[in-house]
Amino acid sequence: MLTTEEISKKVRELEIKSKKITTHLFTGEYHSAFKGKGMSFREVREYYAGDDVRFIDWNVSARFSHPFTKVFEEERELTVMLLIDTSASNLFGTVAKQKKELITEIAAVLTFSAINNNDKVGVIFFSDKIDKYIAPKKGRKHALYIVRELLTVQATKKGTDLDEAIKFFTRATKQRSIAFILSDFLTTGYDDDLKVIGNKHDVIGIRVYDKMDLQLPRVGLLHVQDAETGNSRWIDSSDEMVRYNYQQHFMQQSEMSKNYFRKAGAELLHVRTDDDFVKILQQFFIKRT
Repeated sequence: MLTTEEISKKVRELEIKSKKITTHLFTGEYHSAFKGKGMSFREVREYYAGDDVRFIDWNVSARFSHPFTKVFEEERELTVMLLIDTSASNLFGTVAKQKKELITEIAAVLTFSAINNNDKVGVIFFSDKIDKYIAPKKGRKHALYIVRELLTVQATKKGTDLDEAIKFFTRATKQRSIAFILSDFLTTGYDDDLKVIGNKHDVIGIRVYDKMDLQLPRVGLLHVQDAETGNSRWIDSSDEMVRYNYQQHFMQQSEMSKNYFRKAGAELLHVRTDDDFVKILQQFFIKRT
């Protein structure tokens, strides 16, 4: 457990790191990557040749015996929701950092990107249930509160119920939002509800994984334990069939996640614990502009 002083220090470090990234790398990219909620009415002005006739204000035009048109502007204020997987499988990592640490860093950067753009940001922490909900708000103080919660949230040795998290998001979020789902996606059965939010919201999944999730080290007999169920057994990591089946299981999970997101009209990024996640996010933002 971190002390209060250590937490404060880490919050400050993450704020500095995140602000540096958002200022130097994401200036403009984040802003351009996501569309506003729609168009809001700004004013009425005289109609000019070439203006869209659909926007003529007939009441004003009749009053002045001259055509007037409505002028609209894009609503820029957005609501960003982060759905954060807190299950124990994220306490795994063999290079650079644990999956939980990677999720925390990515979430902090997304939080400050939203706050710097004057958007609201909120969080849903979930495992096999909803662990905590932070309603979306603006401001640095709110961002620091989110980062503190990201650092101190306790991973639970339970399963992952992403479907329940998506249902909660649907109930809690009425306006169109940007939803980032940060998880290792070691779960199934969330495809139907993902389609529901994919139709209304801008949904981006960020699947974090470790290189040992993909490939077993060749070290002979290993005693392995499922972090979420507690079940354990011995496996021979030198056995080619064991290694092949292990890798195939990971690939099947990856393919299933990709299919779920594709069918929902959503996007899915894959980030390994030793990847440069900043570069991956930047490329994603630029691709969307």
